Amino acid sequence: MGTFTFRLPDIGEGIAEAEIVAWHIKVGDMVAEDGRVADLMTDKATVEMESPVSGRIVSVAGEVGDVIAIGSPLVVIETDGDEEVAPEAAVIPDVVEASVVAEEPVVATVLPVEPETIAPPVVLALKVLASPAVRARAEALGIDLADVKPSEEGRVRHADLDQFLAYNAGGGFRPAATKRADETVKVIGLRRRIAENMAAAKRHIPHFTYVEECDVTVLEEMRAQLNEARGTKPKLTMLPLLITAICKTLPEFPMLNARYDDEAGVVTRHGAVHLGMATQTPGGLMVPVIRDAQDRNLWQLANEIARLADAARSGTANSAELSGSTITITSLGALGGVATTPVINRPEVAIIGPNRIVERPMFVPDGMGGERVAKRKLMNISISCDHRVVDGWDAASFVQSLKRLIETPVLLLAD
Repeated sequence: MGTFTFRLPDIGEGIAEAEIVAWHIKVGDMVAEDGRVADLMTDKATVEMESPVSGRIVSVAGEVGDVIAIGSPLVVIETDGDEEVAPEAAVIPDVVEASVVAEEPVVATVLPVEPETIAPPVVLALKVLASPAVRARAEALGIDLADVKPSEEGRVRHADLDQFLAYNAGGGFRPAATKRADETVKVIGLRRRIAENMAAAKRHIPHFTYVEECDVTVLEEMRAQLNEARGTKPKLTMLPLLITAICKTLPEFPMLNARYDDEAGVVTRHGAVHLGMATQTPGGLMVPVIRDAQDRNLWQLANEIARLADAARSGTANSAELSGSTITITSLGALGGVATTPVINRPEVAIIGPNRIVERPMFVPDGMGGERVAKRKLMNISISCDHRVVDGWDAASFVQSLKRLIETPVLLLAD
């Protein structure tokens, strides 16, 4: 019998260490070649480790939540060979799930992306690429690999099976009075990163929030008209319209489209709008970034929103798509309530939160110099700012300018 020491390989991008977020084996287990061993999270991605050899697990590096250095032993495997296998035989794993943490994530919920904007997956009648371990697991679960969306390289991996199960899990109704048992959940991986970054944002940034009510009746009418005449273009949600209004307003308020390096004492005011959109995924919060949002029209924005949301939820967004935002928008959609106080996506200095649209009676001009009561669609806009570098007057003035565009939406389509 021989032994094989599987060391944590160089994952790339200057990564020096990784956190163990899941073990799929334990000491004494038999593991097949290409069998799933562990999932590790770096600053950039969650990485799936597969065993390069078959054998019995002799030892493991640590517990879930432990951080190990690149090159350190991850597992030791007893093999059938007579000699020790060289550690260099370990292969660099593929990145199978994009990090669900942006540079400094903000806690928020999913931006509504209507299903019409996301094309269904196309299944081709080709041989599905997968390791023997993945095929065996799929067979045991009764999953047809042709139904599973593969990773970017076209090979179905364990993480792809996990994603398939998450979206296709069945379930029933529990009695309303069913009591749940107490549960202890270790804060590791994504949840720990969110906790750390949230604490850092609130600890370092003196937030203030400003809220204003906007009449979106005409904007909603225009959106309906655009959708009726869209042809093969994607269906417009409210989000592309709001992003267009934000991009048209920001040039007058450069202090908001900025990043603050508080250690260096430098604020960088950006000319381009790289807009982060807080998106909830099965794995947790992600903030994909719409690059140069100011250069995109409504339909291009709708396409990019759908593409990035799909990439985030399927775990295929890359690090470039999850970093470099200059200002963030976060929405609770239909659950938005009347007002929110969003937390800034550090090191940015502002975050904008549209709230739920409600219908209420309002006094409006009657065309004869008087007023009448009419049913109107209203939506509050919240903005949180870093009071170290943004004054209340700046935030209020920005929102008032934004409100004028929202309430006179024809200006959104003007050059």
